[in-house]
Amino acid sequence: MKKLFHLTQAGIDELKTEHESLLAERGPVAERIKSARELGDLSENAEYQTAREEQDRLEVRISEVEHIIQNAQVIKKPKGDNKVQLGSSVKLKSSGATKVFQVVGTIEADPLHGKVSDESPIGQALLGKKEGETVTIKDTVYKIADIS
Repeated sequence: MKKLFHLTQAGIDELKTEHESLLAERGPVAERIKSARELGDLSENAEYQTAREEQDRLEVRISEVEHIIQNAQVIKKPKGDNKVQLGSSVKLKSSGATKVFQVVGTIEADPLHGKVSDESPIGQALLGKKEGETVTIKDTVYKIADIS
């Protein structure tokens, strides 16, 4: 059974851009390998070894990105229901502090930019909650002020 990767449309677009960038790097890496190969003995040629390692990393990442894109499921903006679910943006308030999180899939998670995974402790604490309910995150109690 294939694993589905839950991504927003913006996340998929980002991966497609990365994929194009990685494909564009193939030519220059191949040129570096060719140039290094012309220098002679490959067993002691550090430039050749470095270029081959770079090519290996590049090909592995291209395969990873292609796999994710092929098995991606777009997270639709939740409608109605007013519960926190995958794709929801949640505004949390506590005494003097306001935080906004978007609940996304693990591939797209970026806590520094307010994107938390549905599998993370914060994401798990938020899922299924309704506006007005409270949630405790790192010993701080927040009230869910808005869900969009």
